[in-house]
Amino acid sequence: MEMEMELLLTGEKMRIHPPTSSSPITFIASERGTEGGGHSLLLLSSPCVIHLHYSIWWDSLCWIHTCLRVFGPVTGSVQIMGTSASATSQAAPFAPTHRSDHQGNSMAERRRSLQSVNSRNSKAKSIITNKVAPVVITNNCREEFQIHDKIQSANYSKGRISDLLPEHYLVLGEFFMVQDVYNRADVLNTTKSHGAPNFRKVKGNYPLFGMGQPSLSGFKQVLQRLQIDGCEEVIFICVREEPVVFFRSDGDFIPYTPRGRENLHENLHDLDRELNAEQIELTIRKELCDFAKLSENMFFVYNDIEHFKDEPKQIHILSEEDIHVTEEVYKRPLFSQPLHRYYRLPLPMEGAPLEETFDAFVNILRETPNLFLMRDSSKPLPALLFSCQVGVGRTNLGLILGALVFNHLQGASKSPRQEIQKSEHKLDFQVIQLLISRLPKGQQVLDEVDDAVAMCSEMHNIKDAVYENKLKLEGIAEDYQIQGSSTKGYFLQRTLQSLERYVYLLVFNAYLHDQYPQAFPQSFSQWLCMNAWIYRLLASMDSSELSAPASLITDGIRVLVSSEFLATDLLSTAKDMKVANFRRVSKMALYGTAQPNSEALAVVMSYLTDQRRGHSSIVWLNLQEELVLEANGQMFTPREPGSLEQPIPVCVQHPQQLQEMELALKQDILSCEKWLEVITEQDKQMRKFKSCHTVEELFVHQKSIHPGLSYQRIPLSDCCAPKEEVFDHLLEAMKSNLAEDPNCAFIFNCHNGKDRTTAAMVIATLTLWHINGFPECEEDEIVSVPDAKYTKGEFEVVMQVVRLLPDGHRVKREVDVALDVVSETMTPMHYHLREIIISTYRQIRMAKSEADAHWLRLRSLQYLERYIYLILFNCYLHLEKKDSWRRSFSQWMYQVAAKAGVYAILNHLGFSEFENADDSPMARLRFRWLPHSVQSIPTRGQLI
Repeated sequence: MEMEMELLLTGEKMRIHPPTSSSPITFIASERGTEGGGHSLLLLSSPCVIHLHYSIWWDSLCWIHTCLRVFGPVTGSVQIMGTSASATSQAAPFAPTHRSDHQGNSMAERRRSLQSVNSRNSKAKSIITNKVAPVVITNNCREEFQIHDKIQSANYSKGRISDLLPEHYLVLGEFFMVQDVYNRADVLNTTKSHGAPNFRKVKGNYPLFGMGQPSLSGFKQVLQRLQIDGCEEVIFICVREEPVVFFRSDGDFIPYTPRGRENLHENLHDLDRELNAEQIELTIRKELCDFAKLSENMFFVYNDIEHFKDEPKQIHILSEEDIHVTEEVYKRPLFSQPLHRYYRLPLPMEGAPLEETFDAFVNILRETPNLFLMRDSSKPLPALLFSCQVGVGRTNLGLILGALVFNHLQGASKSPRQEIQKSEHKLDFQVIQLLISRLPKGQQVLDEVDDAVAMCSEMHNIKDAVYENKLKLEGIAEDYQIQGSSTKGYFLQRTLQSLERYVYLLVFNAYLHDQYPQAFPQSFSQWLCMNAWIYRLLASMDSSELSAPASLITDGIRVLVSSEFLATDLLSTAKDMKVANFRRVSKMALYGTAQPNSEALAVVMSYLTDQRRGHSSIVWLNLQEELVLEANGQMFTPREPGSLEQPIPVCVQHPQQLQEMELALKQDILSCEKWLEVITEQDKQMRKFKSCHTVEELFVHQKSIHPGLSYQRIPLSDCCAPKEEVFDHLLEAMKSNLAEDPNCAFIFNCHNGKDRTTAAMVIATLTLWHINGFPECEEDEIVSVPDAKYTKGEFEVVMQVVRLLPDGHRVKREVDVALDVVSETMTPMHYHLREIIISTYRQIRMAKSEADAHWLRLRSLQYLERYIYLILFNCYLHLEKKDSWRRSFSQWMYQVAAKAGVYAILNHLGFSEFENADDSPMARLRFRWLPHSVQSIPTRGQLI
C-alpha cells in the first residue's frame, strides 16, 4: 500500500498532510545559527509542496531523513537520534551547591534544571525546547524526540590539588572526588566478615546495629548477615548529611565523596538548606557524566590523600549506570526483602541535631507499627541499623536514640542494665542539674540516658567526649592563636557542642516519657515549644564567666572602662544631676538613669526626696548583668582590651552572685597596690585606686541617709526581650512596695540609661496603669510617612499575636501608648522601641559585611521579640488581674500562652513582609536566645 503525502514548509514549521487524515503530523525544528562551521536548516520563505511516496512502514521516521536531505543539510543543532532517543536534557549551568548565600537566581536555575532532567510529558506543548529539538508524531504513532545534548564545558570549573598533579573538572564547581572510607578506619576489622567497616551490635539484647559506609556488595552482605541472625524486619537509617556517590569498580560500586582542597579529610556539611543530599547527589552524577564526555569517558578520583602515590586514579564513565547514588545502593536490595525499609536521617558531625531531625526520627517510629507500645508481642522486635561514614560519632548518636526507644518499648525493668559498665565520668554541669531538677522524673530520665550511652559505647562514648574536651579546655593555661582562632575558644566550642548533644538526649528522653505512651500526638518541635523554658536553660549552658578569676584586672588581662566612656549623655543631665540621661515618665513616679556613682546617687536621692517631689519610699532597680565598681569615685566595668565597647555579661541564677563577684574584684584591686590601666572618656590612663566600692555598698550607704530607699538588682540582657522571670521580679517588686506605700517611686538604671532602662520603665508603666487606672487614650493620629504601619508596630507576626490574644487590639494599643509616654522625653536619644525595629532592619541592606548584616538582623529580631513580649505581658496583666496576679507571668506563659501557640509563633519570628522568616536561624528560639556578641570574647573561666 502506498500513500501520497504533502510536505508544506513555511517559516519555522513543516506540515505533512496525509490525504486520508484530518490530524496533521507536526515537525517542530528550532532555527539556529551556524556553529562550528555547520549549516542551518534551510527554511523556505514561501510555501512549496513536495510529493513523497512511502510504503507500509508508517511508524518509521525514514521519510523525515528524505525531507531534510531535500531541503537542506542537517547541522549539529538538529540531530536525528533514531527511534530510542532519550528525553533527558542538558541541565543548565549553576553555581556550586554548597553555597548558602547564592547570588542572582542560580538556585532557581538549579531547580529548573533538576526538574527538566526528570520531566516526562506526552504533550507537545509541554516540551522544553531549550537545547532540544523534539519531533512529535501524533497520528497513531509513538512519540519520538530529537535531542541536542551539547555540553557547554566553559561553564564547568577546573582545578588541581597541587602543581604536581593534573588539572581536571571539579564537582559542584570546586570539589575533588575522594574515596570515602580507608582501610585503617575499620577499627573492628569487620569489612570482610560482615560487609561494612566497624559493624557491631550494641551490648544487651536489643536488635540494634551500627556500621560505617559499605559498598553496594558490602551492604548486600550486611543484609544477608542480619537475615541469618534472624532479623525479619530491618529499619536501615543512613545518618550522613554529606553527598555520597558510588563508582563501578570490579563488579562492585565503591563510595566516594566530594571534598574541599583545603581539607581533603573533612566531609562537607551545610551544603544547601533547600536541596537535600539526594538532590545534590543527582546533580553530582549529572556533572560527572558530562565531565566524562568531555574527557574521553574518563574522570579523575583520589584514593590516597596522604601520600598521593599514583594519584589521581582514572575511572571509566560511559553512562549514568556506572554511577549510583545513595538511594539506589540502599533501596534496591530491599525489593527482595519487603519488610526492610530505608531512611535518610542526616545528623550533624558536632552538636545536637535540629528539632526537625528529631521530628523525622519520630516519624520513622510512627510508620513502624512494630515499635508501638500496643505492638504484637509475639513478633520479634524490628532491627534498627544506623550507618555514617566510619560508624563512630553519628552512628553512635543514632544508636543511643534507638536504645532509648527500645527502653520505652520494653520497659526499664527489661533493660540489660546489669550487663552494662557505665562511664566513670560524672558530668556535673550546672545546666544538667537544673534540667533534671525541673523535668518530671528527672533523675530517671538521666539514668536511662546514661544506660543507653553505656550500651552503645563500644566505639564512642558521648559522656567521655564531654569530659575529655573539658579537660583539654582546662589544660590550656595560656591562650594562643592558630590560623587566627583562639585555641581556648576552639576547645570551649567543642566542649559546648558535646555537652549540648548529651543534654538534648536528656530532653528527647523526657519527650519520650511524655509522648510515647500517647503514640506521639505532638512532634518533638511542638513539645519543645510547649516547654520553652528548656530553651532558656540551654541558653545559659556557657557559664564560664562565673568562674573567671577576680585577678584578671590586676594581671593586666582585662581593663577597667569608665561609665563616661560607655554612656553618652544624650539628654544633657550630667551637669545638674551628675549622671547621664536622667529622666521621668510624665505624671508618674517612674524614673530612669544611667549608672550613677556615689556623688550622683546622692544628688538623685536629694532630688527625689525634696519638698517638690517628696517621695518617702524609693525603690531603685539596677538592671545591669555585668560587673560594676566605683573606684576613686568613678564608675568602672571590666572589658577586654580589644573590645572596649563589648559588654561582658555574667549569666547568673541569682543576682547575689553578681554582688559576690564584684566584692571579690574589689578586694583584689585594693590588695594589689599597683598602678592599673583604665579607659576614661579622654584616653588611657594609669591609676592607683585607694578606694573601691561595689554598687550595693553605695546603696547601703545612701540607705543610712534615706531610710525609705530600697535597692534590688534584676539583671536584664541588652536589646533582648526580658526573660519571663525578669517580668516576674519586676512585677513582684512593684506589687510588694506599692502595697506598703501607694506613692512609692521607682527608678531604673542600666549602664547608659537607654535600652534596658526604657524596657523596664514601659513594664512599670503598664503595671501602674493596671493598678491605678489607665489614662484616656487619644485617637491615633493619621501618619503620612512611608510604611507608617511598621512604625506603628503592625508587622505581620505582631498582628498574628494580636489576633490570638483576647481583646488583642486594645492590648497592643495600650502598649503603644506606654511606649509613647516613656519615650516622650527621649527624642535626643532617637530611641523608640516601636520605630527602632524597622529602622534597624532597614540598615541590613547597607551593611558593609555579612557579619554586620547578620548582627543587624539579629538586633531587629530581638527588638521585635521585645515588643511582642510587652504585648503578651499586658495581656497577662488584664487576664490575671482578677486573681491579683497570684500566678506569675512565667507560669502564665508556660501554662496558658504556650498552649495557645505563642511560642510556636516566636519560634518562626521574622519579617515575613520582606523575606522568608525561616531563612535565618535567628528566627528560632534555640538560636535567638543564645548569648550573642558583636565580637568574640576570649574565654577566661571554666565551664561549671
